[in-house]
Amino acid sequence: MQIKRLSMIIVITFFVMSCVGTLIHNNHKFDKINYPTPPRSEQVDDYHGNIVADPFRPLEDLDAPATKHWVTEQNTLTQSILQKIPFREKIRERLTALWDHPRSTLPFRRGERYFQYRNSGLQNQSVLYYRDGIDGDKKIAIDPNLLSDDGTVALSSLDISKDGKLAAYGISRSGSDWVEYFVRDIESGKDYPDHLTWVKFSDAHWHPNGSGFYYSRYPEPKSGDEFEDVNLNQKLFFHRVGTSQDEDELIYEDPAHPQYGFSAHATEDEQYLIMTVWAGTENKNLLYIKPLNSTDPFQPIIDEWIGEFSVIGHENHQLYVMTTFNAPSGKIITIDTQFRHPENWITLIPEDLAVLRSVKMIDHHLFATYRRDVVDEVNIYDLSGAHLRSMTLPDLGSVSLSGRYDDPEIFYQFTSYLYPSTIYQYNYQNDESQIFEVRFIDFNPDLFESEQVFYESKDGTRIPMFIVHKKGLKMDGQNPTYLYGYGGFNISLTPYFSFSRLVWLEHGGIYAVPSLRGGSEYGEAWHEAGMLDRKQNVFDDFISAAEYLINVGYTSPEKLAIAGGSNGGLLVSAVMMQRPDLFGAVECGVPVADMLRYHKFTIGWAWVNEYGSADESDQFPYLYAYSPLHNVKPGASYPPIMIITGDHDDRVVPSHSFKLISTLQENNGGDNPMLIRIETDAGHGAGMPTTKAIAKATDVWSFLLYSLGENWGAETP
Repeated sequence: MQIKRLSMIIVITFFVMSCVGTLIHNNHKFDKINYPTPPRSEQVDDYHGNIVADPFRPLEDLDAPATKHWVTEQNTLTQSILQKIPFREKIRERLTALWDHPRSTLPFRRGERYFQYRNSGLQNQSVLYYRDGIDGDKKIAIDPNLLSDDGTVALSSLDISKDGKLAAYGISRSGSDWVEYFVRDIESGKDYPDHLTWVKFSDAHWHPNGSGFYYSRYPEPKSGDEFEDVNLNQKLFFHRVGTSQDEDELIYEDPAHPQYGFSAHATEDEQYLIMTVWAGTENKNLLYIKPLNSTDPFQPIIDEWIGEFSVIGHENHQLYVMTTFNAPSGKIITIDTQFRHPENWITLIPEDLAVLRSVKMIDHHLFATYRRDVVDEVNIYDLSGAHLRSMTLPDLGSVSLSGRYDDPEIFYQFTSYLYPSTIYQYNYQNDESQIFEVRFIDFNPDLFESEQVFYESKDGTRIPMFIVHKKGLKMDGQNPTYLYGYGGFNISLTPYFSFSRLVWLEHGGIYAVPSLRGGSEYGEAWHEAGMLDRKQNVFDDFISAAEYLINVGYTSPEKLAIAGGSNGGLLVSAVMMQRPDLFGAVECGVPVADMLRYHKFTIGWAWVNEYGSADESDQFPYLYAYSPLHNVKPGASYPPIMIITGDHDDRVVPSHSFKLISTLQENNGGDNPMLIRIETDAGHGAGMPTTKAIAKATDVWSFLLYSLGENWGAETP
């Protein structure tokens, strides 16, 4: 659902090299660095009688010559330091070797065709293939690598018509959230003239007859402000194949509520059109319905913000709906399309102690994926709600399923920290799974182990944490440890395999992931315990995870690196300000760092439900109390940090990172490097080409290991 999705120019020059201190390789210390001078002003703001300085406000103007010059100098500085790390190229070579293996995604069926993304190994973008029949020859449907020379155009959204003949595909340029839609004939491989623009936070959903699709778009922003302007007034349209976007039929708008967003899709039995209305990232939505081909207005199913409602399917006048209404961990209900009042709702599958993560109606059965202590399990029910069986999965980990209302086959993908993502074909009749595709990786899982521990946070709350490392680990406190967290927006971090992470594990490093409050690991109550004025709970959970790893003997402060991105970037920068003594290095990705102004850019307003707003007098105090930008202490000694952002990040605009690193560089009292890595033609992270992904991972692992005093390479096979 859309409510869950709402989550700088590099020109290398060398004339500033003389201002860079040298690296002392024998003790892995950084000499004092002379940082570039950022543009600044005397800007101050009055928040309810509190005067707050914002000296680096000019860096919010991303196109200003002074900002561009500063970006160039910062990137030159960062690269000059990284290139002196002696094992950097060895890490790049290992990462390239790990990346270089064929991989694919779950297949899905439309008509008689099966579709699947594939990557031969080092292709910048994965290619969409199709087969005529499950055993047919693979053919290319869409190859995004042909759309740009450097791989920065990604295939970011896709829907295939019900008969499998047409593709509505969206491309994203340079990692932006803005999407352009095109229509392709699968058989011929040729595009229609259709070209749709200014689409964001919207998928395309085909009409069952293939005549066109539903999508939502925003008004065209002012020229030059595409990556900064606030995104409001989304409208729902129907686009007919072969026509201009100017001719699209307006399906729905709500000028009285400019923050509302819309999504529409037809039920798979082709009876109804369902419209979902979302507002920000709050896990609540409205739901409307009308007969599929009717010109009548939508009728409400849910017209109050009372919970999250997701239509699973429709059969015999009954809508099957997953909801959190009066069920924070989720349940399945049926709603009669004629008698929609809540008093007529029937609870089909009641709330469980485990969290209901997703439900699919496949072959007229309900496949419900639950999360119990951050591990997935799948239960199968008939349409009366009777439990038929639980799927036998390969191991403890994470699962995703592929299938629709009338699909004869069921596919699923399974992964865990030590289990490479593997695609299986599932036989419902005998509960057997058969590997559909084998993935070969230069990796021996028998050398490693994964465990789940529980520790107490500051207030006594019991927090689960996964810890992955080599077998035979010495608990001497000297193991380099990578502690990764997120803690927000009802998003949970579940076990998954990463070949990039192997660089750290092969070296003998520990990888640890705590399930912080603010996520969805234990339902909506767990989420609410880490939002708004309770956000400090998330930071306390993360700090307690670090203290646990140290106290038990896994690591020590000087060997502990922390990392997170987006809301996780906020997390690690906030705890770095609160406990700089506890960490040896910080990787801070695309952080929300200015908690007083985040809502003034692009989609930032949508996060007010999660964070609060400094415009409100009762919310300003707690935001100001933890806002990373406003809690840098002059003269304090902070651990080495690398902030990572992209010049086309129009979700968390790069000025967050620019202002934070400028404040750190000006106020840090120690000699540890305060660096920023600004990726060109890159956004919030999605769609990053393989070459850039390898380069980024190389720099991150090199910086962290070097900062912790490690020498990488001897342990790598």
